[in-house]
Amino acid sequence: MDLPEFRNRQGEKLDTAFHEGSREGVLVILAHGVTGNKDRPLLVNLAEGLAARGWSCLRLSWTGNGASEGDFRDATISKESGDLRDVLDALPPRLKIAYVGHSMGGAVGVMTAASEERIRVLVSLAGMVRTEEFCEREFGSVIPDKGFMWDNPDCPLSRKYVDDMESIGDLFDEVGQINVPWLLIHGTADDVVLIQDSQDAYDTAEEPKRLVEIAGAEHSFDEKSYPQVITEVADWLDEHLS
Repeated sequence: MDLPEFRNRQGEKLDTAFHEGSREGVLVILAHGVTGNKDRPLLVNLAEGLAARGWSCLRLSWTGNGASEGDFRDATISKESGDLRDVLDALPPRLKIAYVGHSMGGAVGVMTAASEERIRVLVSLAGMVRTEEFCEREFGSVIPDKGFMWDNPDCPLSRKYVDDMESIGDLFDEVGQINVPWLLIHGTADDVVLIQDSQDAYDTAEEPKRLVEIAGAEHSFDEKSYPQVITEVADWLDEHLS
């Protein structure tokens, strides 16, 4: 598959990696959560596993993250939803596209898929739904524009990020608007994005949908749970994107 260079509407280049699969006319886009990038082990392992099953995959780093252009302080759910739409705009129009988002990348998927017909299948991995609650729980003691996310000096907590999370509040209205097959996978030991987000999103969403709870898995999953994640996603794609 011959893919273009990807830039968002601000002209910032997105860093991507492509995994060629044997199936024609389909593409799986994989995206990370806050403070992450396209090279997180979960995304690499999932892309490699799906490509081995024939699914071409595109891993991307949102602008401001990883090796993508842009400022991390501008990286919000709203901006990343724009990044995703700009990636979709640059792809061949007849591609059948699935989107897989981890954590805040899951929130980006919900926000985008609620009104974007080009996403044919949605997958959320430990996907965030209650954005304001997450921001308060994880960063409530940090002063925006002065402190850092999880004490990481490479990840400043910006007022722009906090305002976006609070403005969104939660994504249950968007959840109710999703009309594509939706797979939700969440670890029972996740203490970053609570499993209740996926459980309540599943209860709110329309069919077809599936919720997979992986016993003992934490927020980013691990070598033990990667095989199950790969199998569940591949099976969902086989059923709904082929």
